[in-house]
Amino acid sequence: MTAVDVFDTSRNKISQIDVSDTVFKAPLRKQLFYDVVLSQLAKRRSGTAAVKNRTAVSGGGKKPWKQKGTGRARAGSSRSPLWRGGGIVFGPTPRSYEIAVPKKVRKLALCSALSMKLKENKMLIIDKLEFPVIKTKAVVSILKQLGLSNVLIIEQENLNLEMSARNVPHVKVLRPEGLNVYDVLKYEHIVITQPCVEKLQGRLAV
Repeated sequence: MTAVDVFDTSRNKISQIDVSDTVFKAPLRKQLFYDVVLSQLAKRRSGTAAVKNRTAVSGGGKKPWKQKGTGRARAGSSRSPLWRGGGIVFGPTPRSYEIAVPKKVRKLALCSALSMKLKENKMLIIDKLEFPVIKTKAVVSILKQLGLSNVLIIEQENLNLEMSARNVPHVKVLRPEGLNVYDVLKYEHIVITQPCVEKLQGRLAV
């Protein structure tokens, strides 16, 4: 176990908690970062690009002209790929770009990413985030007090916080169950509330 400081929203140290070495002191695994992020980005691709081949293009049922005697090349359909308005050869069809990555690998990569942020002093654990009303200025004010920008905030279900932060540039709010490698690496700083630390440790126990 490793002792980590806990702060309030004014960045005053108020206590310490012990965190799991498995989750917050894992070795750096750059190859796993690559594999998992590649998988995440691949899943985002819709894979809906499509064209019509000669069987899908309407018309062309009648032979344009007779087989012999015209002096022209043989033609069986006006929907041939050789004709204007015909079908497309070897065009894209709907497909899945998904790249499967084992669940254990995703967990190891996320533990490695969190450990890297903690080692670089780019992770801050705070006791709580209270937002009685939806107010963007409140989020901006707290981040200013913490001295942070380009922040990923990990908090339990908190609709006021989520709606207050959605218009702040370079700030994203995620729930513990949605934390992923891509966002951890994308944002420079991470702010985690103390209750979420326990949830993350329970989720990432490999």
